[in-house]
Amino acid sequence: MREGDASPPPASGRGPGGGLARPFKSRNTARAKSLRNDSSPPERLLWQHLRNRQLDGRKFSRQIPVGPYFCDFLCREAKLIIELDGSTHDNGADYDARRDAYCRTQGYSILRFTNADVLTNLEGVLSHIQTTLAQAHPQPLPPAGGE
Repeated sequence: MREGDASPPPASGRGPGGGLARPFKSRNTARAKSLRNDSSPPERLLWQHLRNRQLDGRKFSRQIPVGPYFCDFLCREAKLIIELDGSTHDNGADYDARRDAYCRTQGYSILRFTNADVLTNLEGVLSHIQTTLAQAHPQPLPPAGGE
């Protein structure tokens, strides 16, 4: 997750056509696109297994802003952030703790893996993500007696 530039909402508070709009939260899509284009080989590898609802039918997005930070992967419905730590993400323990604390106050859980984990134990990484998803949001049991 990387810190981003938070842009303020439009001063007028009006939507297209001049009508009143609900509060607008600007998203730094240019920064997100840049981060996606510059993703590391481990990020690209993990993305190949998370995209298109391939993991338990869950939708993941990549390089999505959460407050002032960008997370590597996000499953909105499970409120789960997945971070890959490597040389390009070496921001220091204080930064990571501050960022993780912020995301937790927003209701997110965070899983961290090293780039080496993804490259050498991809099945283990995917299994850990699946287990976390199942524990956070178990599938409902069918009604008793076939009702």
